[in-house]
Amino acid sequence: MTEKTAITPATHTTPPARFSHGVRKGNILQVAGQVGFLPAVEGQAPIPAGPALREQTLQTLANVEAVLTAGGASWDDVMMVRVYLTDTAHFAEMNALYDEYFAGLAVPPARTTVYVGLPAGLLIEIDALAVLD
Repeated sequence: MTEKTAITPATHTTPPARFSHGVRKGNILQVAGQVGFLPAVEGQAPIPAGPALREQTLQTLANVEAVLTAGGASWDDVMMVRVYLTDTAHFAEMNALYDEYFAGLAVPPARTTVYVGLPAGLLIEIDALAVLD
């Protein structure tokens, strides 16, 4: 049986609880929910990319991509994306950003969007499931 491997990109801080940013087992890579924190700075608390949905969405997607890359995957390997928004009013803007971000993919991943509570100041969280060849 294949071992599980924790994936933590250099751009990420140690998670605040006992979980991994990503876990790979065989050809499956699960990316944990990522938020719009800027790349980690040693000894500094995580900082959101900005107060607006656009900044946080683009940084969140970059953070998911960092985990995918560290795990040997790319967006082309992603089968499923889950988007968690804190405000239903953000759906149209997020959808436009998402469409633009994934415009180059021949087959976009499946997606679910739900509305949740996140820590103060965070507007979006995204996780992904990738299956590698």
